[in-house]
Amino acid sequence: MKYLLLLLVALLIAWQWRTHRAAKDREPQSGSQQKPIEMLACSHCGTHVAAHEATQGESGAYCSAAHKRLHET
Repeated sequence: MKYLLLLLVALLIAWQWRTHRAAKDREPQSGSQQKPIEMLACSHCGTHVAAHEATQGESGAYCSAAHKRLHET
């Protein structure tokens, strides 16, 4: 009976520790927030692409070099 009681206490402590650790892992970290990515609309088709992936042209930003050629010719 004594060992059963010790086992139940050990299981209760383990369960509390795991619950506390899981709750702590779900909390957002203050330094890990990402900044929003700037999106630009393609001047030819209107598709939105990330600013760092867009192809820049005379008339604006494009989603690909092919759309830049089509729109600027």
